[in-house]
Amino acid sequence: MKTLKDKTIIITGGSRGIGRSMALKFAADGANIVLAAKSAEPHPKLPGTIFSVAEEVEAAGGQALPIQIDVRNETSLTSMAQATAERFGGIDAVINNAGAIKLSGVEHTPLKRVDLMYQINTRAVIATAQAALPWLKKSESGHILNLSPPINLNPKWFAQYSPYTLTKYSMSMLSLGMSQEFKRYGISVNSLWPRTLIATAAVEFEAGNKKALDRARQPEIMADAAYAVLTSDQPRTGEWLIDEEILQESGVTDFDRYRYQPDTSEPLMTDLFIDDEAG
Repeated sequence: MKTLKDKTIIITGGSRGIGRSMALKFAADGANIVLAAKSAEPHPKLPGTIFSVAEEVEAAGGQALPIQIDVRNETSLTSMAQATAERFGGIDAVINNAGAIKLSGVEHTPLKRVDLMYQINTRAVIATAQAALPWLKKSESGHILNLSPPINLNPKWFAQYSPYTLTKYSMSMLSLGMSQEFKRYGISVNSLWPRTLIATAAVEFEAGNKKALDRARQPEIMADAAYAVLTSDQPRTGEWLIDEEILQESGVTDFDRYRYQPDTSEPLMTDLFIDDEAG
């Protein structure tokens, strides 16, 4: 079975939440983790910085390279890719986890916020791929994994917050496009999205509230799903993957352990862009 030992993985937005959980999961396998995020100083409401997570990564068994970065700046992304290759000898995977969210419609979303969501959710995926591509081409298992949803054209996903929907669907379309473009280099490109809410700052402060966390799962489910994708014996590309489905394919049957509040009877809430009812 494949492992991530000695593989070098860049995770944008790696200082907390899903990015941090992925970093620790991969580190336990002996991976080299580049924590590329803007959080270099502690935040009063949001715990975790690239440096605190770097310490956790090394304690978990991996090697860490914390790099403060703004993914909107392509020069910084190029420098990050070069620094990664100089430190670890190459790049094997990029996880585009950084994101911006504002759940409001066209009428009430400031253009400054629209620009931010586009720059982080869409443009940065292109810029990060361009920066990492010279080394991904040389990897035996090059992979780009975008945290974006399956494209669902149900009008309800456009009715209230189409600017956000547009930028996340663009990310998913880039997964499809790059999978075809980069296939000749042996690079896989996929999207990964949670079936249910994940207990993150985005849910607590933007997409819901603390009460919503009772109906959420822990970020570790996304980390386990990403690990399953990256270590699959049969590489897949050009797919919009759902965490629960990937883990079921891997033989996981106990999903209760992922609940953020295991003692609550509240039903889980499906995430945005997922139509079915969560269990």
